[in-house]
Amino acid sequence: MALDLFTPEDTAVLLIDHQVGTMSWIRSAPVDEVKANAVALAAAATALGLPLVLTTSLEEERQGPLITELRDAAPDAHEARVRRSGMVNAMEDPDFAAAVTATGRPNLVIAGVTNDVCTVYPTLSALRVGYRVQVVADAGGSMSKAADDIAVERMRLAGAGIASTNMVLTELARDWSSAAGQSLLPVVGSLIPQAG
Repeated sequence: MALDLFTPEDTAVLLIDHQVGTMSWIRSAPVDEVKANAVALAAAATALGLPLVLTTSLEEERQGPLITELRDAAPDAHEARVRRSGMVNAMEDPDFAAAVTATGRPNLVIAGVTNDVCTVYPTLSALRVGYRVQVVADAGGSMSKAADDIAVERMRLAGAGIASTNMVLTELARDWSSAAGQSLLPVVGSLIPQAG
């Protein structure tokens, strides 16, 4: 993988299946932290004007609707979300694949729930067709810590960069005095744990 850092000009954000039901399946990390990190990515994409592609699978089934915090952070992307009819690998859904292509960006920031299903397969598919990918591991989770670790390692070995939410945000900001940095300061600030 090339060492060039991702920039606001060459990056799109994909958030996959952060749905009420799927979020309740996470056992590898605190759900509130996963949720806060996913919402921060959506808020950052909105603040920087990055293409943001949201997708769901079977909203009327156990997976449920997208978490309301994503709708609030990115209402336009929420309205335009790709509603898959059950395709496990989002990149195999023609509408989702078309939405990703339409971003025109070579670099993808990907987070999903669960990492061992909803993140791993689109990441492998995106790498296969030439995208550079950073997987935001802490904006997703799996049904067990072991499953999460295995999925993250598989994506790393395939060539994906593995990052935390804060790493991605600061990589895109690059300089706090820049326009991007100023736009992202409140988003980064929202992730700082409050004392006591």
